[in-house]
Parts: sequence; structure tokens; C-alpha cells
Amino acid sequence: QVQLVESGGGLVQAGGSLRLSCAASGSDVSSNTMDWYRQAPGKQREFVARITSGGTIYYVDSVKGRFTISRDNAKNMVYLQMNSLKPEDTAVYYCAQTQFGVVDWGQGTQVTVSS
Repeated sequence: QVQLVESGGGLVQAGGSLRLSCAASGSDVSSNTMDWYRQAPGKQREFVARITSGGTIYYVDSVKGRFTISRDNAKNMVYLQMNSLKPEDTAVYYCAQTQFGVVDWGQGTQVTVSS
């Protein structure tokens, strides 16, 4: 069974940085599409970043130049480095994995950016 566990969230000031981690078990991050999504209070869940098995990377426009998605195949982990954080980045951040057309989700980690 696929399990995804996010960590690294917290409270930071605007302009600060956080690194989120997603630990996968029961699957291989190198063989699947790995995504980060976020959901702010009262808002729809939003796509943030994606890395495919081939290494292709996608970002939502609002985080381009500030966030970096990466993976460590040896550790079977995916990361989201978030720099120059803004209050509007405040959300619960979720890791997701897609394999065989099926999406698995982590439990989420809270990111709060103060002004």
C-alpha cells in the first residue's frame, strides 16, 4: 500500500524559506509522477508543482522562481523548497503520487506565512 507522509511545515515570516519533504513507502518516486498541492482556508485545492518519472518539472505561475521541486531516488523522497514566501502561500500542503492513473495523497503539512 502506498503511503505518503509530508513534513517540514511551520510558521515563517514573509520572505523566509521552508523545505517540505514527502516520504514515500510502498512505491518508487522515480517511477511515478509526484505532485505538490496546497489548500488555503476557504479555497479550492490548488496545483503547485510536479516532477514526472522522466524528470520533467511543472509549476503553477504564482510560485515560479520561488519554489523548487526535487526528488532523491535513493531516499525515495520528494521535496519542495519554498523561498521568498508570501502570506498568500499560507495553506496546507499535500504531496500526491500518480501511478497507473490512481492518485494517492499524504495527510498534509501546514505552512503559515506571516506579514
